[in-house]
Amino acid sequence: MPAPAVITLGCRMNLAESETLRRLVAGQDVTVINSCAVTEAAVRDTRAAIRRAAAERPGMPVVVTGCAAEIAGEQLAAMPEVARLVPNAAKLLPESWNAAPSNNPPVPFAGHARAFVDVQNGCDHRCTFCIIPAGRGPSRSQPAGAVIDRIHGFVEAGHREVVLTGVDLTSYGPDLPGAPTLGSLVERILRHVPRLERLRLSSTDGAEVDERLFALLTQERRVMPHVHLSLQAGDDLILKRMRRRHSRAAAVALVERLKAARPEIAIGADLIAGFPTETEEQAANTLAILDDCDVVHAHVFPYSPRPGTPAARMPQVPVAVAKARAAALRTHAAARRARWLAGLVGTQQSVLVERPSTRGHAPCFAELHWATPLPLGAIATCRVTGFDGARLHATPIGTAAEPVATAA
Repeated sequence: MPAPAVITLGCRMNLAESETLRRLVAGQDVTVINSCAVTEAAVRDTRAAIRRAAAERPGMPVVVTGCAAEIAGEQLAAMPEVARLVPNAAKLLPESWNAAPSNNPPVPFAGHARAFVDVQNGCDHRCTFCIIPAGRGPSRSQPAGAVIDRIHGFVEAGHREVVLTGVDLTSYGPDLPGAPTLGSLVERILRHVPRLERLRLSSTDGAEVDERLFALLTQERRVMPHVHLSLQAGDDLILKRMRRRHSRAAAVALVERLKAARPEIAIGADLIAGFPTETEEQAANTLAILDDCDVVHAHVFPYSPRPGTPAARMPQVPVAVAKARAAALRTHAAARRARWLAGLVGTQQSVLVERPSTRGHAPCFAELHWATPLPLGAIATCRVTGFDGARLHATPIGTAAEPVATAA
């Protein structure tokens, strides 16, 4: 029998959930598409993945889950290649896949250096551009004990870095007894999993970075110096129309505080170009936020109207204008990133060795490359020797190798 396939599109949350899906469909004759619907392009990618999977694995049933199964379910169900849809809220239930319930510890992320752990799902905020609450539902958090048990399992399997993920990660906790916060969860993880060497957070909402979390980001060495902010825009009126909860000044002030307390922190940001009603001046304010927030990891998207969202009913910016503004943001972000990478030449970095075993990421999430393969999952001390305009080159000068387990 052919092995089941799980094809993952979209966010790190999906990546984490796909590991559970692999366990649930083990031994079954099926292809699972764990889909994304954050933009219309993501839905197109989902349809393309369905057609490609059907062509590459003829006769294998294709089952679609994830956000696109909720948001674009009718059009996906009409595709002849799709056998059935599984609702997003039910995709991790054994009964959705005719699988027996299991209390077994999590399997490792086979062949991956780092493990992703979803600690929160859904969202209670209603940003005017976002369709994801319709696909993920309200915010809900995983109890700290269950999170710690999963991380223990990954560490025992050989993973030395764990990434905490969530749809709205920094909203973790209010629905749990005692209303814990993300900061308190991180403290408990570090205390109860002392062998965990590196903990990284996925996207954070600056409006919810409280003093407890701020202290961990700036003072705890095991928390990686990499803060990815959900900025979305750099203009106050656009932020208000997006229904974001931070101002431009608040975002800049947070970054200034972070960098003052821990200068090596690298800032990432999500930015939307061409939001409805955006003027040239407002677009220029978003371009300037790259400098004002010292962004070196930028994720830029041209605005994509999602039916049913308030922003889709606002006066739209022409598609060509939105794409041009996105291109300008990417060009400026790439130039900033190149200067930052060039500035790392001559430094020593502690690098997690990833696949293929001649590359890896430093704590600040800069990617390094070297010539001789090292064990997957090792943490290598590397001297950064050069930057060719696209890649940082390094020479390993020592490793602490505990290869990642490769069990499926």
